[in-house]
Amino acid sequence: MSEFDSLMQGMSLVLSAHHLGLMVIGVLLGILVGVLPGLGAPNGVALLLPLTFSMSPVSAIILLSCMYWGALFGGSITSILFNIPGEPSSVATTFDGYPMARNGQAGEALTAAFTSALLGALVGVLLLTFLSTHIARFALAFSSPEFFAVYLLAFCTFIGMSRNPPLKTLVAMTIGFAMAAVGMDTVSGDLRLTFDQPWLLSGLSFEVAVIGLFGIGEILCTVEEGLVFRGERARITPMVILRTWARLPRYWLTWLRSALVGCWMGVTPGGPTAASFMSYSLARRFSKNRENFGKGEVEGVIAPETADHSAGTSALLPMLTLGIPGSATAAVMLGGLMIWGLHPGPTLFVEQHDFVWGLIASMYLGNVVSLIVVLATVPLFASILRIPFAIVAPIIVMVCAIGAYSVHNAMLDVVLMLLFGALGYLFKKLGYPIAPLVLAAVLGDKAEDAFRQSMLFSDGQLSVFWSNPLVAGLTGAALAMLLWPLLARCAGALFRRGRRSLRHAA
Repeated sequence: MSEFDSLMQGMSLVLSAHHLGLMVIGVLLGILVGVLPGLGAPNGVALLLPLTFSMSPVSAIILLSCMYWGALFGGSITSILFNIPGEPSSVATTFDGYPMARNGQAGEALTAAFTSALLGALVGVLLLTFLSTHIARFALAFSSPEFFAVYLLAFCTFIGMSRNPPLKTLVAMTIGFAMAAVGMDTVSGDLRLTFDQPWLLSGLSFEVAVIGLFGIGEILCTVEEGLVFRGERARITPMVILRTWARLPRYWLTWLRSALVGCWMGVTPGGPTAASFMSYSLARRFSKNRENFGKGEVEGVIAPETADHSAGTSALLPMLTLGIPGSATAAVMLGGLMIWGLHPGPTLFVEQHDFVWGLIASMYLGNVVSLIVVLATVPLFASILRIPFAIVAPIIVMVCAIGAYSVHNAMLDVVLMLLFGALGYLFKKLGYPIAPLVLAAVLGDKAEDAFRQSMLFSDGQLSVFWSNPLVAGLTGAALAMLLWPLLARCAGALFRRGRRSLRHAA
């Protein structure tokens, strides 16, 4: 079956009143999550996870993915109207979005941001549509050594190519590996890191950890900063939308370049935040109006929003095909899939064909629904931000506590949520990234199982990871990514030395 036929089958699955209703609900909840400080897409998805246990996997993933798109749109609202990025990836949008709002162009800035976001997301979905089956088919030939090499590549790429210091990324991963090791060893059946506590026998709850790390941690940081909302008002009329749309085609090259940057950073662990900053820098460098950047240039809104959404969408490609999330939100979704009894990876496309293509089809429809809903509800959600934060913060904490309690109906999970919240706060204050911790917590046990199975097959010989060209290539790429900062520094030093030699020779 071709990709187009599979997509049409997925469309027939999701084109129902029930699923369209879930899309609208997911988008509305996502916009709320993106607008409210202290919440974010990963935490919003984690809060919804317990509510999806009684739903079919297709309905559940539609709800969660649409919440993700809505959260990204919601982050744009706060960035443009209040100069407060609702998501880390929306920081670059504030550079020109807020000046446009101050200049009385809030409607134009929001329309340009939302339209660019839709186009960027559609590029990411197209990438997912036409590459996912080929990658999955290729990965079907993988055995334990190849899977471990893929996991190793993911970990090493996070360490070597992250914008955070490699040592801090490694520390975060180590904590995540420790979290994944709690409970029963899946290979030997031995208990590990339980400290004779019965409630640790089943391991640490992933949902509770994520709610604490992202939700409570963010709230504590926001309260400490003493957040005050001073925003601009926005009125989006059909005339404003049409007038803005008439101007946007002239920026097609910026769109294309930003979408490609976003896709690349989404597939690799660079993520939406790095993609938005990179695309903004490229747009300013190649723009004919570079002197207007920072003063209210619409191109400075188009570039980061396009890259942000294309990266957020394309981050699902490695998650679905290889079981490796490309972002923190994708890692949370991966945990949800595993809770529902689904195993992301190449076999998912064979065993759960309807689920995969229902998800991909919902991405097309969900982003279009997101654009319509967010254009219609901007004034409503902007007014929410005018509620004093002293009222908003306790409500968010209460929602997080309810979400944590509902996982196992136990007060102990609320206590664990608070402990993970303190850990998330420390990570924020000390500049440690949370995404590598979540990645290691989700993939740690799978990587360990693949490694130990490889050792059993090879009688403990590490040479198994070089036993064929495929696994050797993956292992070599992992080591190259791990050493990338050192290699880049050496290459830069050699380049500078060469330039000095040429100048002296001249």
